[in-house]
Amino acid sequence: MKRFLVFFAASLAAASAFAQPVTTSRESNVDTISVSGTGHVSLTPDRYSFTATVQTMAPTVEEAVNDNNQKVAAVIAALKAAGAKAEEIQTANFSIYPQQDYSQQQQGKPPRVIGYQVANSITVTRKQVSDAGRLLQAAVSAGVNQTSGLSFSVSDPSRGRDEGLRAAFAEAHAKASLFATAAGRTLGTAIAINELGSMQPQPRPMMARNVMAAQVVSSEVPVESGTTELTFTVSVVFAMR
Repeated sequence: MKRFLVFFAASLAAASAFAQPVTTSRESNVDTISVSGTGHVSLTPDRYSFTATVQTMAPTVEEAVNDNNQKVAAVIAALKAAGAKAEEIQTANFSIYPQQDYSQQQQGKPPRVIGYQVANSITVTRKQVSDAGRLLQAAVSAGVNQTSGLSFSVSDPSRGRDEGLRAAFAEAHAKASLFATAAGRTLGTAIAINELGSMQPQPRPMMARNVMAAQVVSSEVPVESGTTELTFTVSVVFAMR
């Protein structure tokens, strides 16, 4: 009976040992190398924006504002007629500046207000890139006398995310392999990978310029969207053997 109890206890101990969860451990003294990598992806823009401004001047504030309001209303109507939706048109800035005469300042007299300038800026943001030239022309023909900030962008950067991250990791791996070889070591597996984010370059604004409505022809403004480059960066920790 005693031998049976001893055998039963040993069997329980063995079963208990097999029931323990299997764990793996990493040696704390593993040599590592930390590097970063960057991947670039070129995508065709699917969104554009531009700012159109109407500037008016008149002897009084009321006259300048009324004149500006009429012209801006005409511009907005022209943009909508050209295909822009209400949610794609946004007022970007409205300002009133006194126009002053400083010619008698050297005689000790203060500047004299000779009129007022009113400026109302509208920003158009739209996803139909092919419409950019047509909407620009519509705005200018309707009374806009200053344009700025024509830019193209990618509305969904995740379109190139997978490709960009793979390229970033490949660069990090190549860099780490080079360093390991130079140190007389062999590169091991990746221990930790962190995405440092993506970046879309800030659009380069079109130089602001004044456009006289009388000189505008009816042809469409020529516009080319080109490509936009997205940048992805990762940091990777590799083991070294």
